[in-house]
Amino acid sequence: MSIQVIPDKSSHSLDADDLLPDSLHDFLACKTPDAWLVWALENPEILLIDHAQCEKKAASTAMSLLYRYVEQPLLLSKMSQLAREELLHFEQVVTLMEGRGVAYRHLTASRYAEGLRRHVRSQDPERLIDVLIIGALIEARSCERFACLIPYLDEELAKFYRTLVKSEGRHFEDYLLLAQQQTDDSLDERIAFFVACEAELITSPDTAFRFHSGVPA
Repeated sequence: MSIQVIPDKSSHSLDADDLLPDSLHDFLACKTPDAWLVWALENPEILLIDHAQCEKKAASTAMSLLYRYVEQPLLLSKMSQLAREELLHFEQVVTLMEGRGVAYRHLTASRYAEGLRRHVRSQDPERLIDVLIIGALIEARSCERFACLIPYLDEELAKFYRTLVKSEGRHFEDYLLLAQQQTDDSLDERIAFFVACEAELITSPDTAFRFHSGVPA
């Protein structure tokens, strides 16, 4: 067993809600369903492998924005820092997997990110705004799921996930800041649209478990 599940979460001092900032609670439309949490604890190796892949994809997204939008100093600064942090997290997850005898292998992607990106508009600045809002949602949901898992995990993994909660929470705020920088208009309507899409993906059935999957079909 690569993850030691703690059936009595009283061994950890903080519940998920205590770990997350109010701004993140307010941003997401729903909490992770309990059915996903049970599914995650039943698939500890896939949880770690897909977590590693998510960190690598997050770094890749940040790098692609660095190359595409070279005229935006704040975006360059934020995405450069984010890419470094995500790659460090990737290295940390892989090291943790090695210590637990979990082999890193390719997994097919979940429908989550693609389900959000299918709604991205084709022309800038609208395209960039949508990509940044989606980035904020992915980071926020990752943060929320780390917090959900922490009370049920062994101390080593719980401690690691606590550190990720702090950084992922900051990443979600950075993405929203950059999105708002692209326009003088309110983004409330566009954010609400993607938040609703994200909630539907999180609460609807999936056939394969992934870090960002919905509930078991």
